[in-house]
Amino acid sequence: MNVSRAIKKLGGESLLLYPVGGLTGKMLQKLLDREGLNHRPFPIEGSIRESLVVLEEATGRQYRFGMPGPEFQEQEWKQFLTALSVMDPAPEYLVASGSLPPGVPTGFYARVARVGKERGAKVIIDASGEAMKKALEEGVYMIKPNVREFRNLLGKDVKEEAQIKAEARKMIQGGRCELLVISLGAAGALMVSEETIERILPPTVPIVSKVGAGDSMVAGIVMRLARGRPLRESVLFGVAAGTAAVMTPGTELCRREDAERLFESMVAGSQ
Repeated sequence: MNVSRAIKKLGGESLLLYPVGGLTGKMLQKLLDREGLNHRPFPIEGSIRESLVVLEEATGRQYRFGMPGPEFQEQEWKQFLTALSVMDPAPEYLVASGSLPPGVPTGFYARVARVGKERGAKVIIDASGEAMKKALEEGVYMIKPNVREFRNLLGKDVKEEAQIKAEARKMIQGGRCELLVISLGAAGALMVSEETIERILPPTVPIVSKVGAGDSMVAGIVMRLARGRPLRESVLFGVAAGTAAVMTPGTELCRREDAERLFESMVAGSQ
């Protein structure tokens, strides 16, 4: 959802598929309408969960609370796969992200990847744990783990950048994905493909809130790729969008003017 919202903020368009249920779901639909988002809700019996962020002003610390969600029935999660299989026109890029709700099998993202590839889409997965492992077994276009998530995927404690690069290249050569963008926090991101390996450094900016930075990064990358821009430029813009997100308060995502300004400075600095 935040990827779709960030694409809108960056000047792009997407179609969001998401579950709704209960009063929380009705409120969510109204909020998405207010943002002018192109969205398609899928009804479920339970009430969708809430999550909230608390800022302790005295210390500047942020606390995130994700409430328990409803148990999904089989027909409720299968309706997404059916919708993807008949979507017309078929998507060129398909982003699946977030943790899986109770009742949804860990192989769900692998099924999404399979359906997406059958429709000719480039599938991007932003998840963690067993759900991500099974998606990689199916094979996807891109993943965006942070270093901790990447270590968990490998099942080994790689620490040095050279080790991370080597393991990322093995993952690509094994056909599990074509592109890795590994978030390194303040140190930027590591872009690894069959042709190139590069660490991309973000500009130094004041950090207000880190909420939505990863989603903004994915949004920036996929929006530029969908517009036919080169891979390196797309990842640069994604890093700029993720950096722009940490400059905004609370749960606000990236701002277009910040992302574009940071992107231009990164391009100028890399020439």
